[in-house]
Order: sequence, then C-alpha cells, then structure tokens
Amino acid sequence: MMASFLPGFLLSLSLILAIGAQNAFVLRQGLRGAHVFWTVVACSVSEVILITAGVFGFGSLASAVPWFEPLMRYGGALFLLWYGWQNARSAWRGGAALDTSGSETQSLRGAVATVLAITWLNPHVYLDTVVLIGSVSSQYPDRLAFGIGASAASILFFLLLGYGARVIAPLFARPRAWQVLDGIIALTMWALALKLLLL
Repeated sequence: MMASFLPGFLLSLSLILAIGAQNAFVLRQGLRGAHVFWTVVACSVSEVILITAGVFGFGSLASAVPWFEPLMRYGGALFLLWYGWQNARSAWRGGAALDTSGSETQSLRGAVATVLAITWLNPHVYLDTVVLIGSVSSQYPDRLAFGIGASAASILFFLLLGYGARVIAPLFARPRAWQVLDGIIALTMWALALKLLLL
C-alpha cells in the first residue's frame, strides 16, 4: 500500500505547493482568522472529489480506450516539463512574493463561494487533479492507495496553510523563500515527467 500511497502523497503535495489564487486565498483567511475552518473544508472536499474523479474515472477510461492512457501519459509528461520550466524560471528570476495584505471583511457565505469559484473555475486544477494525478495513478497497482495519498496531501496542506498561516507568513513574504520552493517544485516536476516518459 505504501508503494502507491507515498507517490500519490508526494505528487499531490508538489502540485499544490505552487503559488496560486486558491493558496493565496486560504493563506489570507488564515492570517485574518476569518472562516478558516470552512475555507479549509471547502478546498479539501473539492480536491478529494477531483482527485477521486481523476484516479477512478481516468483508470476506467484508460481501460475502455487503449490509446487514451499513452496519450495522457505523454501529454502529462509534456505538461510536467512545462510546469517545471515555469517554476524554474520563477526561481531564476526571483522577486515573487505572496501578497497577503487586505483588510476587507467577508461573510462566511461569501468566503466559501469565493474559494469554490477559485477552485472549480480554474482550468489548471483539472489538469493537476483529474488529468495529471489520474494519469500517474494508472501506473501504480493500488490506485485506491495512490488516491488516498494524494487526497491526504491536499487535506494536510490546506490544514497547515489555513491554521499555520500566521507562522509561515513572514517566511513567504520574502522572495528568496519562493525561489527555493519554486526550484524544488521544478526538479520534482521534471523527475515525474522523466518517470512517465520512461515507463
């Protein structure tokens, strides 16, 4: 089980670490102490649904249409190479920091609606969860364990981001921290792309 759980956990974690609107929103909510629990729940449930759709829907489709799996595998590898390049370029250029400023208050309904829109209306989230995680999961014998690992990483990340925001915010207000993180993400993405291409 761990042979499938751990790769799922690491892949999901490396994908979700990148700076994005969803993470920025969760971090801002955590800094303000505003509706953190429901923001984290909304993000976590959304990610679990998308990962499950990728792991099990993708696997069924790959079995029914034999050419689909290699198409998505090579497509996923190309995406990982591009995604790694984007992070490597950010690491090289530097200067990016997450802006967590803002003092506006928002109702619980508004906060949940915002985070759901940021999550479900972002085409990138479907590439990460349904296509990429689904594609990689088909390479492991225990897709359920892979999906649980990927889901666990998302849930853990959002919990840490929401409730640990006040601790990590000073660190990630500095561009150098994002350079290091972007560099690690780039190397991880390239390693995963190589694995997909060599299968």
